[in-house]
Amino acid sequence: MREFLSSLFWPTLTGILAAAIILDQWVLPEPMGRDRNQVRTSYSDAVALATPSVVNIYTAKLVDSGRNQRLNDPLLRRFLGNSGRRQQVERSLGSGVILTPEGHIITNDHVIADADAIQVLLHDGRSATATVIGADPATDLAVLQIDLPGLTPITLANSNDAKVGDVVLAIGNPYGFGHSVSQGIISGLSRYGLQASDYEDYIQTDASSLLGSSGGALIDASGKLLGINTLIYTASGDGADHAAIGINLATPVNLANFVMKDLVNYGTVVRGWLGVSVELLQTQETSVQQQVLMISGLAEDGPAARAGLRLGDVINAINGNTVNDGRITMHQIARLRPGEVVDIEVARGRERSLVQLQAVVGTRPEG
Repeated sequence: MREFLSSLFWPTLTGILAAAIILDQWVLPEPMGRDRNQVRTSYSDAVALATPSVVNIYTAKLVDSGRNQRLNDPLLRRFLGNSGRRQQVERSLGSGVILTPEGHIITNDHVIADADAIQVLLHDGRSATATVIGADPATDLAVLQIDLPGLTPITLANSNDAKVGDVVLAIGNPYGFGHSVSQGIISGLSRYGLQASDYEDYIQTDASSLLGSSGGALIDASGKLLGINTLIYTASGDGADHAAIGINLATPVNLANFVMKDLVNYGTVVRGWLGVSVELLQTQETSVQQQVLMISGLAEDGPAARAGLRLGDVINAINGNTVNDGRITMHQIARLRPGEVVDIEVARGRERSLVQLQAVVGTRPEG
């Protein structure tokens, strides 16, 4: 009997194992979250696409380091004049992104401000001296140009399509290490109030950005340029790297591209102007809260005044687009071109009667 049972055991066990393998391979459904064809997540293709367009920027400027204390003797100063003052070279670093085949590079204004010499190092090891085409302190952006063949301009994304939670990659030159990549997500959009500028509209991300990364590329998961890394928000507020708390801010590529084109074409950024001062008001329409713009000031003989706008008018729509965020609307006005005609709908008086007007956009005065 024992021999009989023993003779049945191994064939039975073999059959059970074979059945289990067959069920696992062809019959049983895949457990949730399991994919046999799944491979580790990698953004190497996106990085390989964008990296040739990201450059390292090295700047140098002469700074006065003070007078040699041994030359304080009045008699020596009489003969040497100011030659006793010592100068030293102050070096800094940053990053930039190639936007055109002609060698136009977008970076931050604070990266190259007051520099006496600017050297650009490409990913392929080539280097060139850069010329400053123009700068726009209002957005902390600047455009450089280098003269080298075979440059690779980056592909642009549409920053208006960015969403909180999207994966992003930051490419830059932190601490002079060369091209380095960090990964994160978009943590917030339309951040402002961090600098004394009317044009803040930052993308917030937790992708690590350190000293030397300013001016570098913030790309999406397909390798397209989404923004220019600009600011590191710190707990102390003094910008010290040791206090960085993972809040990094990038200028959207749509704004950066607008600034770049104007600096290349005109040497300055030409911003549209209606000649109005506004106050942001919160209104409640059908249980939905929204922002509107109330006109609180009018420039004498400005575009808005000539169009018939009045103090106290509430701007409901511009060119048919409802005003839901007053700050963004003012940014959109700034991107209009002088001479353009815009349709403006305002609510006027206590009755809030709707009035349709047209204004011809002017040029924003300096200051």
